[in-house]
Order: sequence, then C-alpha cells, then structure tokens
Amino acid sequence: MAVLLVVTALTVAACGGAGGGSSSILLYNGQHPELTQAEVSAFKHATGISVALRTNDGVVLADQLMQEGAGSPADAYFTENSPELVHLSEHHLLARLPKSVLGQVPARYRAPQGTWVGVALRVSALVYNPKLITRSQLPTSILDFAAPRWKGKVAVAPLDSDFPPVVGAVIATHGVTAAAGWVDALQRNAVVYQDDEAVVSAVNGGNVPVGVINQYYWYRLRREVGANRMHSALYYFPGGDPGSVVNISGAAVLQSSKHRAEAERFIGFLVSRKGQELIRAGDDYEYPVRPGVSPNPQEPPLGRIAHTSISALALGNDLRASQMIANAGFGS
Repeated sequence: MAVLLVVTALTVAACGGAGGGSSSILLYNGQHPELTQAEVSAFKHATGISVALRTNDGVVLADQLMQEGAGSPADAYFTENSPELVHLSEHHLLARLPKSVLGQVPARYRAPQGTWVGVALRVSALVYNPKLITRSQLPTSILDFAAPRWKGKVAVAPLDSDFPPVVGAVIATHGVTAAAGWVDALQRNAVVYQDDEAVVSAVNGGNVPVGVINQYYWYRLRREVGANRMHSALYYFPGGDPGSVVNISGAAVLQSSKHRAEAERFIGFLVSRKGQELIRAGDDYEYPVRPGVSPNPQEPPLGRIAHTSISALALGNDLRASQMIANAGFGS
C-alpha cells in the first residue's frame, strides 16, 4: 500500500479507569484528535471504560495493522476515509459488528459485510477566491482541471490522505484510463501543497484562485482566523460530479481484539445519538452519519449542497488511486 507523506505526530495517551478497576481498550486513531478525544471522554464518563489512543494518519495506521496482523494490540480502529477500512476488511482483519451497532447507520454508510460502520461524513469541494475568479468561471466538473487554461491556477495536496478518495471517485465514475489521463494533466497544471490546510490558506490568501479540499477545512480556517478574514468561499460540483464525492469516516473492531465486547461498545457509542451529537456540537465540521442528527449549525445540511455518493466498495481501497498519483509524478 502506498504510504502518503502527510503524517501527524505519533502520540500515545491513556486514561485511567473509573475507580481504578474498569477495563480499557486501545484505539488506533486516524481521525482528528479533537473529535476523538471528545468521544473518548464522553464514552468513559458513560461507561467507565478507558480508551488509550495511538494517533497517526489513518493510512499509516492501516499499514501498521497490516504488518501486525493477528498480533496487533489494537482493539479498534477509527479513520478519516473508507478506503483504509475497505483494505483491512479485504484482508479479514476486521470483526463483524453486532446488528445493534450496524442498525444505527444507513446501509450505504457501512460495510456490506458488517465489518465497519460510518461515523461521520465529509464532502470534497472547491475553495475559491472571488477576487481572483468569479463563481460563473468555476468548472462544472473536476475533470475540467485537465484543460491547459488551469495551469498554475488550481491547488491540490496530492499526498494528503484525503486526495486519493477523490481520484478513486473519478476512477469509479469515468474508468481507469480516463482517470489516469486526468491525473497526469492535473499534475502539469497543479500548484502542489503539503496538505488541505495549506491549500485553503493559500486560496484564502490570494496565492492561487482555486483549490481542491474537503469542505470542513474551510470552516475550520474560518473558526481559526475569524469570518472577517475569510476571503474565499466554497463551491460544490453539480450534477453528481466526482469532485464533490461524500467520503465516509468510519470505525471498526479488530479481529485480534482481546477486549471485543468493550470495543463494540465504543463503536456503538460513536454512532449513538450522544456520540453523533458530539460531532454536531464540536468544531470538526463533519456531517453526522446518524439520521435525525443535524450538522453543525454553521454549515448547510448535506441535502442542500451538491454532492454525489459512491459506494465504499466502488470507491475502493486507494491502492490504484495512490499508484496513479505516484505515476503522474506528484511528490517527485
């Protein structure tokens, strides 16, 4: 599996159990630390079960789980994008979750085999600077960025783990040959940044007209700098274009877990109403996956923005997409 280069620092934190005698699980965490810590704290308060965190990029942790195999010390895995979960499930490293957990999430947001469940959603989007480009000049498809007129005008973070799912969506929608040609052309046109945070900052600062990101990065920058310092806006590709694909952040229990019952309770908490309301109340700006739980009030409901849903199986395991990105010369 191709290893992406944008990696957060590895941290390990453990919480003591209530009363000193409660059980504990180890979570390999590839989600945003702030969101996960809020979930872990609420789960411990509700159950008395402690959760030790090993935090890193989700792709890096998936690679580690592949290497550890049946000997992994991890009990559960939480990651930003579904391809890592698909990959681990293909290698039979994930345990089937109970129906009581699976039933809390719509079928399109969980593994057909029941080996993982969606927790939060994010949408690929375009951030643009109205001082550099008008909304009417924006492309109707992400494939339009292959055109020569976009040379030096579109920012991407090809080695960020959020980018391969976009390529995977293009593959699923238009086929391998068309996707490979598009990635090659994009490499010639793109202004490359390290991660999506850098992309949205560059566009907001007027360094480049447009950039491909996940939508929540824009909201997180606005929280950081204040609304009066936001000089950019979000745009969602219309007509079911893969440029605005819904990405599933999900969680699973490891087959090798020595504390499976406790790990299942944690996954169940993540998709419970309480766990999902923490997503709404926090500053992560992802969409809750549970029906009936609205998103952060600062962003529109998912149904009010243009987006396309591609099944996790069709989106794949990122291997082909990552190889395509490497073959195009990104990062070289």
